[in-house]
Amino acid sequence: MRQRKWFVLGLAMLVLTVLTLAGCGKKEGNGAGGASPSSSASASSSAASAGGTSALDAIKSRGKLIVGVKYDTRLFGLKDPASGKVEGFDIDVAKGLAKELLGDESKLELKEVTSKTRIPMLDNGDIDLIVATMTISEERKKQVDFSDVYFKAGQSLLVKKGSPIKSIADIKKGTKVIGVKGSTSVKNIAEKAPDATVLEFDNYQDAFTALKAGQGNVLTTDNAILYGMASQDSNYEVVGGTFTDEPYGIAAKKGNADLVAFVNDYLKKLQDSGEYDKLYEKWIGETPMKE
Repeated sequence: MRQRKWFVLGLAMLVLTVLTLAGCGKKEGNGAGGASPSSSASASSSAASAGGTSALDAIKSRGKLIVGVKYDTRLFGLKDPASGKVEGFDIDVAKGLAKELLGDESKLELKEVTSKTRIPMLDNGDIDLIVATMTISEERKKQVDFSDVYFKAGQSLLVKKGSPIKSIADIKKGTKVIGVKGSTSVKNIAEKAPDATVLEFDNYQDAFTALKAGQGNVLTTDNAILYGMASQDSNYEVVGGTFTDEPYGIAAKKGNADLVAFVNDYLKKLQDSGEYDKLYEKWIGETPMKE
């Protein structure tokens, strides 16, 4: 009898303990569904990272916009080796974005990117945006989120004056075509002139240096970039018109819809105010074509 009495007493204490713990669990809940504060915070964090205003909030909290730009592309982003200053069309667009978002264009940090490194740097979180003569393509849309088109270019050819190459039709078997790694231009030339030999370099300055050294017969990329090269050396000229459409977009990391929306709003304001035309004329030297 004594053993049975102790058994019943132990069982009662066990039941009481279970009920007490269950009550504590309910007190820790957070509304219907009983999610704990930690799980709720985790869910909020996931939702923020998936969209919302997390990207903009992070930039505002930091007090600085970090943008990837070219340092080797005259007219768009070129670094003066003497002063260390980077100037160009893309640089002015980046400054405008910083001023619009943070109230001061000096709250902008520029980081050098190339056609090859810009997407990896964006994915790694090294930069917030890419403003670097980046053509919008279906393949790239799988990797980044693009803004609306902010500049319309087209692929063309740069040759030494007197060259027999006058258009894409003149690029035959044995022609050495110089391009830049990671650019759409290299893929386009492989389609338009499949018999050509393509030589790839890390950046535009190296590519232009190679052309002047006679390593290739022609250099190909977007016409706007080639005009910048031709302005550096009067012995070279842009020929053949354009044979592709190269719409440039500003790229954000996948899922940062709030940041893309902000960029698009800024670009529209830039167009509507007439400031875009002034910026275009400042760097390209003519009024942009209207559709």
